[in-house]
Amino acid sequence: MALSASIHKVSLNIADMDRQYYQEHELTVAMHPSETEFRLLVRIIAFALNAHEHLVFTKGLAVDGEPELWQKTLSDEIEVWIDFGQVDEKRIRKACGRSKQVCIYTYQARKSSIWWEQNRQKLSRHANLSVFSIDAEGVEALLDRHMKLQCIIDDGAMSLSDETNSISVTVTALE
Repeated sequence: MALSASIHKVSLNIADMDRQYYQEHELTVAMHPSETEFRLLVRIIAFALNAHEHLVFTKGLAVDGEPELWQKTLSDEIEVWIDFGQVDEKRIRKACGRSKQVCIYTYQARKSSIWWEQNRQKLSRHANLSVFSIDAEGVEALLDRHMKLQCIIDDGAMSLSDETNSISVTVTALE
């Protein structure tokens, strides 16, 4: 019998002073059986960093040809394509051809730096691609089936907290 995804309800209050974006989002996020708790929270962090009324989680790991997050126009064009980890260069090239903006968030420092050094040259030709590294040590303390999170982004610094924990998140653009 196959394991099923666990469902997490997230009430995410975002105060992004850098973009002048202040909004609360009610999210339903499925955690794939092969996904770690840390990776699930990285997806929520990326949502907060790119928050928009049309940004949504997709079927992600379960479907090839879709990112894990995307923002589409009303005419179904992909404006923002967001993926995670050490993404295959061929997938990134395809995403850059389909979307106005592509964001890749890496989150395992050692593996990410090796991946970036191997792919930096090939990926530099994509003008609509941004690659970021996320360091969110201890973020698993926020994980619950029903999360009420506050996210504050100010001058490039991010803080993610619930009623008892506060985590500083560092997001670094890779060049």
